[in-house]
Amino acid sequence: MLLVIALAYVLGSLPTGLALTWLWTDQDVRTLGSRNTGATNVARVAGRRLGAVTLAGDLLKGLVPVLVAPLASTEPALGGAVAVAAFTGHCWSVFLGFRGGKGVATAAGSLLALAPGPTLVALVTWGIVVRVTRRASVAALVSAALIPLLCAALSPDATWVALLLAVGVGWRHRSNLSRLRSGTELSTDPT
Repeated sequence: MLLVIALAYVLGSLPTGLALTWLWTDQDVRTLGSRNTGATNVARVAGRRLGAVTLAGDLLKGLVPVLVAPLASTEPALGGAVAVAAFTGHCWSVFLGFRGGKGVATAAGSLLALAPGPTLVALVTWGIVVRVTRRASVAALVSAALIPLLCAALSPDATWVALLLAVGVGWRHRSNLSRLRSGTELSTDPT
């Protein structure tokens, strides 16, 4: 069981956005835009297509380990532990000196496997909020606040995981909250 959790952490640690940006543009996304390795910043500095591929990769880093976990053990809490490990790996990557992204896509992938209905509602909410505000950070924070409530109502077994991941997403967005308050938060629109 611990091996499965460790492997989920390592998979979550793979820096999708950094690797893709290096391969396609020969640039280090950590030095551009918001300096984040996530899909929003990759889209901002390297184009929407590469941002979409980064988003898919980061989402899969959460989805695949949770889907595979039941093959290793029937322990009911393993899926949740694997989800938290993949998220932790993305946010504090062993390959990036224990730095990383904000974890939104990886958390969404994990929760999509654990609680598909609530997660789809949260993803639609994310899309609406980002379209209206032009700020991925606002959409992430709104969706993170919503997902534990949705899980409590529709997928109670996943509520503890949703709550942990929501707190993690909020924590990772501390600097975004400061920029939102000061009016300096970057738009999702590529520059």
